[in-house]
Amino acid sequence: MPQVCTGALLMCDMGVAPATLVAISAPTVTTSGMPAATIMDFAPMANIPTFGMCMSPANPEVAAATAAALGVLTPMPCIPATVAPWTPGCPTVTLCGMPALDDSSMCTCMWGGTITITFPGQVTENIP
Repeated sequence: MPQVCTGALLMCDMGVAPATLVAISAPTVTTSGMPAATIMDFAPMANIPTFGMCMSPANPEVAAATAAALGVLTPMPCIPATVAPWTPGCPTVTLCGMPALDDSSMCTCMWGGTITITFPGQVTENIP
C-alpha cells in the first residue's frame, strides 16, 4: 500500500470538491520528501480542510437551508467534523508511536460523510 503524506488528495462522499491532507502528527518523519501521515492526522481544518460544499442532510446547516428551500436539498459550506482517527491505518508501521496512514484508510465526518484517500501524495514509498 502506498504511504500517505502531506499533499494527499482526499474526497468526502458528502462534499463537492477534493481536499489536500496536511500531515503534522509525525513532524520528523518524511516519505518522498514530504511529511508522512499517521492515523492521528484527522483534525478538522488543521489536517483535513474543507470539501467545498456539504450535501449531508445530517449537517444542521444543510438541514436548515433545505427546510427553508421547502425540501429542496441545499448544500452549505463544508466544515469537516471529524472526531476519530483514520481507520484502519497500518498497524505494522508506526511513526512517532502511531500507526502510519495508508491509502486504503478512511475517516468519518460526524455529519455522515466518509472521507477516502484518492491519491496518497506520493507513489514511490509503500508500507505493508
